[in-house]
Amino acid sequence: KGCVYTQTFGWERPKWFSPDGRDEQYSYRRNNVFDVVRDECLAVRDRVGVLDLSGFAKYDVTGSDAEAFLNRLCANRMPTRDGGVVLAHILSGRGRIAGELTITRLSADRFYLLSAAGAELRDLDHLLQGRRDAEQVEIRNVTDDRGVLVIAGPKSRDVLSELTDAPLDSANFRWLTGQEIDVAGTPTRVLRVNYVGELGWELHPAMSDLEKIYDAVLEAGQKHDIADFGLYAVNSLRIEKAYRGWGAELTNEVTMLDADMARFLKLDKDDFVGKAATVQQASEERTLQLVYYEIEATDSDVRGGEPIFVGEDCIGVTTSGGYGHRVGKSLGFGYVPPGNATAGSELDIDLLGERLRATVLGEPAYDPTNDRLRA
Repeated sequence: KGCVYTQTFGWERPKWFSPDGRDEQYSYRRNNVFDVVRDECLAVRDRVGVLDLSGFAKYDVTGSDAEAFLNRLCANRMPTRDGGVVLAHILSGRGRIAGELTITRLSADRFYLLSAAGAELRDLDHLLQGRRDAEQVEIRNVTDDRGVLVIAGPKSRDVLSELTDAPLDSANFRWLTGQEIDVAGTPTRVLRVNYVGELGWELHPAMSDLEKIYDAVLEAGQKHDIADFGLYAVNSLRIEKAYRGWGAELTNEVTMLDADMARFLKLDKDDFVGKAATVQQASEERTLQLVYYEIEATDSDVRGGEPIFVGEDCIGVTTSGGYGHRVGKSLGFGYVPPGNATAGSELDIDLLGERLRATVLGEPAYDPTNDRLRA
């Protein structure tokens, strides 16, 4: 199908799909696949797209103490209802971001955890080393056991409904919930969550069933002009939604407060790793603040590592960026002093030797109220 691959931690993953056999002409500027990526992005925004992300690290955490264990290890509170999904972070003792997990509560003593492919062994270490001897908790790395297909876009419900008898309306399958249902006659863990900011689901079947389900999704999606899409498109789609990137915006050099992630902190719950340091930092003057901005770029986009200026003073650094094909804007993230982080603040970024004006945004450039996700 013309897939052009990259690799992460040994997993082949699609970058983009070549419709005409073209090879990518690598450049720091927008290159000859810019329009191909645009078409993939607009297919997801306007119709429906499908993406293989089986490289996600995956863990089953079970046992009578599983919920208490995860609440102690993570800064966010575990879901209290079966099927609930939360984004949670593992912090160091000093409050730095050590890991990011998507956690689904399957039942009172069964939790399903997802993390970045490149963090598989490190996050497994966090889990295993964070468990206390007396705790009734079993931790299994099931990364190789389950595949992952992302189906996203306004037509994703129409496609998926042809493959399952389970009701998919928002009353029965809410955003940020998961269920174990049959898809194409195959038992599948299905999560209503995604990283591209559209109505959509992640399908987590047994790895051996992935090809069968992919073929069924493609067949059901033909009438909706379904499209394969890759990670180049994912970066554009997530940057429009102001979704932070693990390893770029979220690293062990910064805290949740630095990264503007306070909504994922539950400081009112019992003690968790890094809580004391986070509380202390909240009472002190900070030096770093993550900002999200639009930049007046013309033929290139922020990649991360570019210096940020106010006047002639270098005050910060970019972390990642890309072109938002739906909103028609070049967007990015970076760290600056808190005094330069308010919405409307103007910055200059040195992009390929040219100083370009950037304006700090106070909300995502695309669908800031999450209406598309909740559709």
